[in-house]
Amino acid sequence: MDLHSLKPAEGSKKRRRRVGRGPGSGLGKTSGRGHKGAGQRSGFSKKPGREGGQMPLHRRLPKRGFTNVFKKEFQVVNVADLSRIEPGEVTSETLKKVGLIKKVNVPVKLLGGGNVEKAYSVKAQAFSKTAREKIEAAGGKVEVI
Repeated sequence: MDLHSLKPAEGSKKRRRRVGRGPGSGLGKTSGRGHKGAGQRSGFSKKPGREGGQMPLHRRLPKRGFTNVFKKEFQVVNVADLSRIEPGEVTSETLKKVGLIKKVNVPVKLLGGGNVEKAYSVKAQAFSKTAREKIEAAGGKVEVI
């Protein structure tokens, strides 16, 4: 392969539209803009969602439900994932360091998926009932922050 033999990928280059170049081009006279009205003038821009008098799509579709602004969002961690951490105290900082959670300032909830073999002293904002039982059964402690 040489520099002089390089070609763009098939279909990646399109010829530009040459408007107003006679009736034979298919885009002569009005240059594909139609006759009269705002759309024919320069500087015209159609507003997004405007469908020319037809009921717009965002108003045709049914609206359902609502968003609860008081909902508490938790980052969830299964107790089986604790095996990636050395036994001892577990906080949101240690979970972040290991990569089990993304942000330290967002509340953490431990769920009871999997088993716990080592004793952990876990500090988090919330625990499921099974997670609490499994951690304490393995000789660990649970503390709600």
